[in-house]
Amino acid sequence: MTLRHFALTALLLLPAGTALADGVVQKLMTQNDKARLEAFDATRKSALDEARAGGTPADIAVLDELVAREPQPFQGLDLTGDWQCRTIKAGGLAELIVYGWFRCRVTDDGSGWMLTKLTGSQRTTGRFYDDGDARLIYLGSFSVNDETARPYGSGPESDQVGYAYRIGEQSWRIELPAPYYDSKLDIMELRR
Repeated sequence: MTLRHFALTALLLLPAGTALADGVVQKLMTQNDKARLEAFDATRKSALDEARAGGTPADIAVLDELVAREPQPFQGLDLTGDWQCRTIKAGGLAELIVYGWFRCRVTDDGSGWMLTKLTGSQRTTGRFYDDGDARLIYLGSFSVNDETARPYGSGPESDQVGYAYRIGEQSWRIELPAPYYDSKLDIMELRR
C-alpha cells in the first residue's frame, strides 16, 4: 500500500464527528454552551416530561406533533428568506407555553445562514454551523424588544446554543437547551 492509499484509507475510516471536533463552531462555542450541548438529551427529556405533565391538552398536542416529526437532510432547502416562527417553552417555571407566530428572516452573508427574529418581545440573532446531514448547530444571542443584540460570547444571559432540524418540505425547528430564562428547553418552530 502506498503512502497516498494509506492516507486516503485513514481519512475514510475517521468517524464523522472527528472532523467537526476541531471545526470553527467548536472554537467559537463557549465552555458553558459546550456543556449545554453535552447534556442536550437529558435536558430535552426532562423538559418534555415536565411539559407533558403540566401543560394544557391543546399545548401538549402542539408540542407532541412538533417533536414527533423526524429530522430530514437540509440538502435542497434554501433557508434564506422570510419565515413565520413561534417559540415553545418546555419545562421550568410555567411547564409549557406555546407562543403565537411572529416574523423571522434568514439571510446568507457568504459565510452561511444567519437568523434574525424580527417581531415579538423575545428576539434572537445568530448563525448556523454544519453538524452533519440532518442537523445544524445554532449559536445566537437573546435580546428583548428592539435592544441591540450582543455578539455571541457576551455571557450566559444572552448566549444561545442549540440544534436545528429540518422537519418538512418548508419547515424546521431549533431546540435550545437550558436557556438562561424561564424554561428548560426552548423550541423555535419555523415555517414558510
